[in-house]
Amino acid sequence: MTAALARELGLSVSFHRVVGEPLWTRSGDLLFASGHVNIALGGALGTDRSTFGGVKGILVDFMPGADLKHQRSLQISERTVTAMYMNNRAAETLRSGQIDEAYWWARGAVLADPRFLEGINTLGVLYSQHGNLAEAERAFRHVLAAESENVSAMANLARLLERSGRQAEYVALAERLRRIEPHPPFHFFDLGVAALARGDFAVARDQFQQELRRNSYYHEAHFGLAMAYYGLGEVRATREHLAAAREASTNTEEQNRYAAKLAWLRSSQR
Repeated sequence: MTAALARELGLSVSFHRVVGEPLWTRSGDLLFASGHVNIALGGALGTDRSTFGGVKGILVDFMPGADLKHQRSLQISERTVTAMYMNNRAAETLRSGQIDEAYWWARGAVLADPRFLEGINTLGVLYSQHGNLAEAERAFRHVLAAESENVSAMANLARLLERSGRQAEYVALAERLRRIEPHPPFHFFDLGVAALARGDFAVARDQFQQELRRNSYYHEAHFGLAMAYYGLGEVRATREHLAAAREASTNTEEQNRYAAKLAWLRSSQR
């Protein structure tokens, strides 16, 4: 929408993918990685003087608090942006259990940009969810042929091999994955949850803090940290992280839940 409006005003538009760690979220046994794209708007006559990270023009970023001057980014084509949008829609519909609809979005992403590997990986996940294991394996191996250390495709292929009973192949690939990524997404979060369950609030605090260093917008980690601080009797820090959990959540039901807990905590301290 931003690009379309800018073009109507006669501005030049370029798309840039920010280099950095993805934002991970989880729904059941599915993990979702979100990247970060921004838009550079330039004058029609090329008279721009502003530069951010080597990008000329006005940089429009959609992430709050983004450090534009120190971002590293790669310019991408509009077809890649289209593929990314379709891949996002595939992920959203998959999260809601609409596998058939998600398939068509993922297929559209691959057709829009066959070199967009995330779309092929998503297609593999959908094939796997649907029970088309041979097609899923081909998709994951296609990604790994292009990027031999793509941890998402590697983890997906490892799960498929385990599910198919190919234990020797699974063990070898899982060991390779552990060497590349010793701490997979949500590793510290899960340790924090386990520590909360056994009442070890200091360890839980440390683990949730470690998770937030990698995934600062993960609302459940903020909530876990709030519970750890509450167990340690640190009410102010509990309030801060309940508020952060509410702000980071994009789900109205979750936001209301965090707001209710925050309101209860405030009323109990009067």
